[in-house]
Amino acid sequence: MSILYDEGQQAIATESRRVLDARMSKDRLLTLLEQVGEHDRPFWDTAVEQGWTALAIPEEHGGLGLGLTELGLVAQACGAATAGAPFLTFGYGAARALIEGGDAELAARWLPALASGEALGTVAFAEGNSALPPTPTVVFAEGRLHGTKPAVPGAIKADLAVTWADRGGEPVLVLAELAGAGRNPISSYDNSRLYADLEFSGTPATVLAEGAAARSLALDVLARMAVVTAHEQVGAAEALLHIARDYAVTRKAFGQQIGAFQSIKHRIAEMYGLVEIARANCIHAAASEGGENFIVAAADARISATEAYDTNARDCVQIHGGIGVTWELGLHLHMRRARSLAVETGSLYFWEDLLVSRLAGEGA
Repeated sequence: MSILYDEGQQAIATESRRVLDARMSKDRLLTLLEQVGEHDRPFWDTAVEQGWTALAIPEEHGGLGLGLTELGLVAQACGAATAGAPFLTFGYGAARALIEGGDAELAARWLPALASGEALGTVAFAEGNSALPPTPTVVFAEGRLHGTKPAVPGAIKADLAVTWADRGGEPVLVLAELAGAGRNPISSYDNSRLYADLEFSGTPATVLAEGAAARSLALDVLARMAVVTAHEQVGAAEALLHIARDYAVTRKAFGQQIGAFQSIKHRIAEMYGLVEIARANCIHAAASEGGENFIVAAADARISATEAYDTNARDCVQIHGGIGVTWELGLHLHMRRARSLAVETGSLYFWEDLLVSRLAGEGA
């Protein structure tokens, strides 16, 4: 597909920004940072009302049948607004696993509910410092899960989780309904992400894929979520760029705007460069959806977007000086979100290692 947005995609981007600008509240989001177990319900109601939950789900299952590009544009707007719920990304990951998993009965049951927002989905792959451990400690045996998945985003509220597990020494991807699972909520740096340890003690689950097919599907789901997250990071990094620029042309020191000083103007120029590099990689990754180089493109997007958001969050605070660390300014929202997004769908180390291994394989 083209890497230029068409008229419909541009409309999605514009309308998403307009709606979120009108409905988001900095004060509400700051309050959520200190509340364990709550997400931004007005935001999620907006996401359902606008059809964002249905964007990338096939029409035969109640979705809109669009793709990663359109969902990425919405995620970009959500990043700029520091939207307080993780379900657009992780619900999408769960939906992709259902779509590709091949269980028609499960897909017919859960995809319409995910599309309508009636069900909340998440993905439980990571253990320890690995986003996709070679040998998961969570075990699937005789149709049931046993073990703990730590710090799963959205797990406090999710209704189902696509889970990476081990069955007799072979990896397996299963769908678990969370009504019978234990949830240990975590007080985190960014509580609106609803992190919890999922404790499986004989929780019923259904196989979506096994063996090599499970590993391939899990990596594809993880890469797709990484692209959505990268778009969210780009939207946030661009918002920080604008905040820093606006402050630099209004704040004065020694009789002139601080933006006139090289230490400020060069830093803002670097922020701009990081945003545009990450944006280009995100556009390329979304356009590569389903292609043979998609994993490499997703890694590029994830790495550059993480660097852009982390750097811009830090530099925006520094450009503001002492006021940048005050609670009322609201930059805490971005500082905390930058750190949570940096690890949710795999750390930089995971994606850098994956990128190097893929490129080394191509070179060989």
